[in-house]
Amino acid sequence: METEISSLGEFGLIDRVTSDLTARNSSTVKSVGDDAAVLTYPDTDVLVSSDMLLEGVHFDLTYMPLKHLGYKAAVVNFSDIYAMNGTPRQITVSLGISKRFTVEHIDELYAGIRLACDIYGVDLVGGDTTASRAGLVISITCIGDVAKEEAVGRDGAKDTDLICVSGDLGAAYMGLQLLEREKAASAGVKDFMPRFEGKEYLVERQLKPEARKDIVAMLAEAGIKPTSMIDISDGLSSELLHICHASKTGCRVYEDRIPIDYQTAIMAEELNMNLVTAALNGGEDYELLFTVPLHCHEKIKEINGVKVIGHITSESLGCELVTRDGAEMPLRAQGFNHLEG
Repeated sequence: METEISSLGEFGLIDRVTSDLTARNSSTVKSVGDDAAVLTYPDTDVLVSSDMLLEGVHFDLTYMPLKHLGYKAAVVNFSDIYAMNGTPRQITVSLGISKRFTVEHIDELYAGIRLACDIYGVDLVGGDTTASRAGLVISITCIGDVAKEEAVGRDGAKDTDLICVSGDLGAAYMGLQLLEREKAASAGVKDFMPRFEGKEYLVERQLKPEARKDIVAMLAEAGIKPTSMIDISDGLSSELLHICHASKTGCRVYEDRIPIDYQTAIMAEELNMNLVTAALNGGEDYELLFTVPLHCHEKIKEINGVKVIGHITSESLGCELVTRDGAEMPLRAQGFNHLEG
C-alpha cells in the first residue's frame, strides 16, 4: 500500500528522508534540524553550485527510475565542484512534488541521493519541500572547498595550452536516443521488453553518470594544475567555446582525437546520425574538459583516461574543428539550451 505525502505533512516527510544522517566532513558543524546548517571552512576557499531539474524538461520518468534520478541529480552537482578543482562536501535538496507522488516514491528518490552522498563522501545538510503543479522539480545546491589559490575557472587558458578531455564523449546522448526509441516502440504494447542488449554502457551513461573525482585526484598527484577546466554537461563544443570566450583565446580541436566508445559508434550508425556531431554536441557526459601548459605533455600522457584533443590558439585565429582530411570548420554551440521551450 502506498502512502499519501499529505498524511505525513512537510516536516514528517523531511524527518523521514533525513533521519539517521551522520556528518562525514569536519566542515559540517550542524546539519538538518535547525533553521540553517552550520558549516565552517577556516583554511580553504568555498565553492557553491546550484542545479535545477524539471520533469518533462530534464528527465522523463517513463524510463528514468526515481533512484537513478536521485543519484544523477546529486552527482551532476558534485561534477561542478570537481570542475573547479575542488571537493564537494555538502548538499541541500529542495523538491517540488505533485500529488501523484507518494511517500514511497520520495523514499526511492532519496535512496539515490543518499547513495551518491555515501559514494562521494558528501553530507546532506538541508533543503525544502513544497507542492508542485508541474510534476517533480528537484533543486540541489552543492557546497565544496578547494585549497587557497587552487580553484580553476574557465578563464585561465593560454595560447599553446593543450586541450584535454577525460573518458569518452557522446555515449550519454546515444543512451538518451536509445531510451527515447524504446519508449516510442513501447507505446500501446502490452508487456513490452526494451532492447538494450550490447548497449548497456550507453544506458548507464545516461541514467547513472559519474563525476570524475578520480581525474582531479590524478592531476593533483601528478603535480598538474589545469589552467582552465569545465565539466561537459551541454556538449564539448559549447564547453570549449565557454573556455575560449572566458579566456579570450581561440582553439583547434582535431576530429580524429575525440575519444568515442565503440557502442556509441554502433548506435550512431544504427540511427543514421553523424558520430562526431553527437560527440561534439550531445552533452550529459559529465567528463572533464581542461587545458594544461604545453610542458605538461609528457605528464598528461601518463594519466590513464585522459586524451589530448587539441590546443589553444590566439583569439584572432578563432575556434575551429580540424577534420580528418585537414579542413577547418568553425566550432558551433549546438548543445542543450536550458531556456528553449
